[in-house]
Amino acid sequence: MPLRRWVMPIGLAAVVLAGGGYLGWRLLLREPALPSFIAATNGRIEAEQIDIASKIAGRVLEVTVEEGQMVEAGAVVARLDDRTLRARLLAAEAQVLEARQAVAAAEAEQLRAASTRQLAQTELARTQELSRRGFAPAEQLDQRRSTLEVAEATVATAEAGRRRAEANLAATEANAAEVRTLLDDTVLTAPRTGRVLYRLVRSGEVVSAGGRVATLIDPTDVSMIIFLPAAQAGRLTYGAEARLVLDPVPDYVLPASVSFVAPEAQFTPRQVETAQERGNLMFRVKLRLPPDLLRAHVDQVKGGVRGLGYVRLDPAQPWPPRLEVRLP
Repeated sequence: MPLRRWVMPIGLAAVVLAGGGYLGWRLLLREPALPSFIAATNGRIEAEQIDIASKIAGRVLEVTVEEGQMVEAGAVVARLDDRTLRARLLAAEAQVLEARQAVAAAEAEQLRAASTRQLAQTELARTQELSRRGFAPAEQLDQRRSTLEVAEATVATAEAGRRRAEANLAATEANAAEVRTLLDDTVLTAPRTGRVLYRLVRSGEVVSAGGRVATLIDPTDVSMIIFLPAAQAGRLTYGAEARLVLDPVPDYVLPASVSFVAPEAQFTPRQVETAQERGNLMFRVKLRLPPDLLRAHVDQVKGGVRGLGYVRLDPAQPWPPRLEVRLP
């Protein structure tokens, strides 16, 4: 009975000592608090998205990419059915040939009219000389003047005809160029190197003008989006140094820089749990990762990854040792 009386106090004491020891161990290992010139908050990685959309309506002939695939700038992403446009191009090119022949005919008519006017001018001058000597009647002189006036009117008409033919040629060439441009638009290419995030259509589907075919992300244009209160956001400068620590790789500290601060305050995202924080107006800030670093690890770049973003509010102060850059 005396032994049983001592067991419970000894057990409780052991538990208390163990708990206290564990708490002390946690306090010793806990990272020191950040200095006041460092602002830290949760954030999410976002990669720049590029929508590849069709400028014209048409039926999708083929889609050459799959989700997750890396594509180079200029690579073909999709092709639309171009048979109707090719037929239009043949008709437009035929109209161009016809218009060129019309211009050639108008130029020949202008040359003929100019030659007739030259002859009329020569005959009028000869008749005037004969009339001055008394060898040509006045009626003949009047006739030569009338002939020259008709020749000059014919030249003016021929010049107008040539200008109309040239204008028609320009219109037909512009129409043919437009059809060629539409033909070019049936081939959709990647505007820059990126990874296919979404493939939005399949072969045989019809897309409208402006309809999206695929969405890419640019793995070299990646930022963490954070929200800071006005007291901290107001002290930031564009290009200021920042640090990122991502949840999947907490052992690494990535360099970044402030690339954007929202000009107007907004509510914090809905992911914030407390009503008090949701009620505070915050400023949206982008911390951009260096493109060279992203190119070196392009296969690891993913959007939506969460982590912590750190910004240095006072550029004259050094970064704490635990926020020195550590790269993989």
